[in-house]
Amino acid sequence: MVLNKPAGLPVHSGPGGKPSLEAWLPGLQMGKRHLPQPAHRLDTDTAGCLVLGRTKPALAALGALFAAGAVAKTYWAVTRGGPAGESGEVSLPLLKHSTKAAGWRMIPDPAGQSAVTGWRVLGRGDGLCWLEFTPRTGRTHQLRVHAAAALGGAILGDPVYGKAGGGLHLLARRIGFDWPDGDSPGGRIEVEAPVPEHMRAAIAACSTRAPPP
Repeated sequence: MVLNKPAGLPVHSGPGGKPSLEAWLPGLQMGKRHLPQPAHRLDTDTAGCLVLGRTKPALAALGALFAAGAVAKTYWAVTRGGPAGESGEVSLPLLKHSTKAAGWRMIPDPAGQSAVTGWRVLGRGDGLCWLEFTPRTGRTHQLRVHAAAALGGAILGDPVYGKAGGGLHLLARRIGFDWPDGDSPGGRIEVEAPVPEHMRAAIAACSTRAPPP
């Protein structure tokens, strides 16, 4: 099952008691013995494609695909500023850093975990840059840090690595993988999420075309 997760909805419940996706999982059970469960992470403020496994075997199979890097993930983002070039790859290790005063964040650090992101420019305008990301690794906040630290500008609305306001302009636009043969028909799964309302004006400012659906 692939959901279009709205921005601002946490996948898991936290200590603050804020509503999360977990509250809606019983409504997605549809006769199965167990509740569906997310097969990967998606930040609270990130909108778009989130894959869930409806059974334990399906969840295990999905976990194996993600662990093997066999899932193609494409993200869209809008940044203030942007790279000088039109495409490339960022390889910048990331390390979790925390302080009592500011809490935790991910920082570039040679001692951190390897983090690699492919990118290309989809449009520019009004001081903004519309970027497509294809992450090769799946580190926490990877795209947000790579945009701010290596690509010339933080993602719009990023309260941690940029400036809050207007919602985080980061969308899990597309996800694709080959589903193994077995109980299901098998074959290629490709799902695309629509552009959320809070990102449409910024994308339009970067393009002479109307914002895509």
